[in-house]
Amino acid sequence: MRIAAIALLAGLPCLGQQLGLMENLAPNLPTPQLVVQKMLEAGHVKAGETVYDLGSGDGRILIAAVQQFGARGVGIEILPELCRKSRQHIKELGLEDRITIVEGSALHADLRPADVVTMCLLTASNERLRPILEKSLKPGSRVVTNEFPVKGWRPFAVAHVREGSMEHIIYVYNMGKNK
Repeated sequence: MRIAAIALLAGLPCLGQQLGLMENLAPNLPTPQLVVQKMLEAGHVKAGETVYDLGSGDGRILIAAVQQFGARGVGIEILPELCRKSRQHIKELGLEDRITIVEGSALHADLRPADVVTMCLLTASNERLRPILEKSLKPGSRVVTNEFPVKGWRPFAVAHVREGSMEHIIYVYNMGKNK
């Protein structure tokens, strides 16, 4: 159902025009909390690491990374209203010294400091990001995707998560070992 909704929304030309199709890589569909937890576990997030979430939405992945794993977080979000809301929630939680939300496109973000990159973007968006990730991320960095693989990369782990009637697939890639 979730994949069908994403595919439907991605195919609507009027939505793409409204949101700037060239820069907006996916519709805003919040990741279920159980899936957030499993993504961070599958990515082997460790204390002190920096997690980047591309299309960070309400910041839930970053908040979990900081609160449960002791990481630092950077969110890249293109929609100004989501940036405002996530910054406010992060401030209310007292995490503004550990999480930064950057308003902008993941296609132009500096990803070099990332130890782990999380994303739930469309396959075509993952393809657009692939050369940026390959150029920017250091060997040993992990990329964790929810639902959609990165074509041409071989995951070192694949996790299946059942949440209600939905099954989610999480792909984990290790930079330098994707081929």
